[in-house]
Amino acid sequence: MKTKLLFIAFLVISSLTFAIKKPERFTSYTIGEDKIGTALMLQFEKGKQHNHPLFAVWLADTNGTFLETLYVSQSIGTGVFPKADHSKGSWMAGSIQRPAALPYWAHQRNILNEFGNYNPTPAHPEMDGNTGATPSASFVLNLKTAQKRVGKFIVFVELNQSWDWNEFWYNDRFPGNKEYMTSSQPALVYSAFIDTREKKAYTMSPIGHSHYSGADGSLNPDLSSLTTALRIAKNITVIVP
Repeated sequence: MKTKLLFIAFLVISSLTFAIKKPERFTSYTIGEDKIGTALMLQFEKGKQHNHPLFAVWLADTNGTFLETLYVSQSIGTGVFPKADHSKGSWMAGSIQRPAALPYWAHQRNILNEFGNYNPTPAHPEMDGNTGATPSASFVLNLKTAQKRVGKFIVFVELNQSWDWNEFWYNDRFPGNKEYMTSSQPALVYSAFIDTREKKAYTMSPIGHSHYSGADGSLNPDLSSLTTALRIAKNITVIVP
């Protein structure tokens, strides 16, 4: 009888152990360590639909005017993608433009390139200290501004995940539009108002989506057509340490 009770107790404890969700682990990365400005931390907890999205982080004044890029995924920031050329039967790295990937950031950055869009290129890349490989799981970015920033600002995040179709943003919604085909659901933009004088955490909220093909720098506040794109990130938080 005693052995039976012990076995039942073991089963109960085991089931409780499996029921308790393990705390999310965050890998830490340092970006812009050579900068002399204000330190910020961006904590990104991945959602259920997270699958290597591209993203950019930037700072704006309280009117939304672009100030500086804090981070952008390396492939966008350099114009070189690991899977750009399939002409020889296997994917090879190469130069390619993806204006639909992060168009709101690109147009806010407002640097016209030699191809007629606003993305960085191999000849004119984003500053090396602002780029990095896209993390594959939840992460913390330790960021720094180029110069001291005191007061109120807006932090923006734009993220986009290719092949993330849904019933509204389906594969042939815009036949012949090659840029749309690289974006699927449009890039999603988050923001948070922060005050660098207040050392605390600020939760970022989705505020709209970018143009579906990157044709302009518009921001559409209607998120009703987005589904899985809203679950790429579970939580995004800006921390003023």
